[in-house]
Amino acid sequence: MQQLEQAVGQRLAADGVRLTQGRRDTVEALARMHGPRTAAEIHDEVASTVPLSSLYRSLSVLTDANVLSAQHGSDGVIRFELAEWFTGHHHHLVCTSCGTVVDVTPTIGQEKAMDDLVEEMAQDSGFTVTGHRFEIEGTCKKCR
Repeated sequence: MQQLEQAVGQRLAADGVRLTQGRRDTVEALARMHGPRTAAEIHDEVASTVPLSSLYRSLSVLTDANVLSAQHGSDGVIRFELAEWFTGHHHHLVCTSCGTVVDVTPTIGQEKAMDDLVEEMAQDSGFTVTGHRFEIEGTCKKCR
């Protein structure tokens, strides 16, 4: 956790932003959670130390500083997770019934196939790719 805190502090300092206790608590909560989480889910974890209004400000500041990544789901809900420079490249499985989001890391071969597909689609549109994210929707084991 100390390495994470140090890296976040440096990232924020580069943007002229302080690592407040509320921001620290928010990052630590997300580091303990698996997969992207809604503001409400994060607040459940930090409610004793971070008021909801402060949490929303922290999420905004941390996202702007590229400490967090905001995932805009097809259900209209925004979920937050640590940015890929902390966690590594991955994709998501999203349960359309309960909203559970699971991180999945593709094999090298799977990622290569996705990269090739993304490049092909981008070239057809005259677009330059700088990255990609995949969300695969379906139903989790609990909801089936």
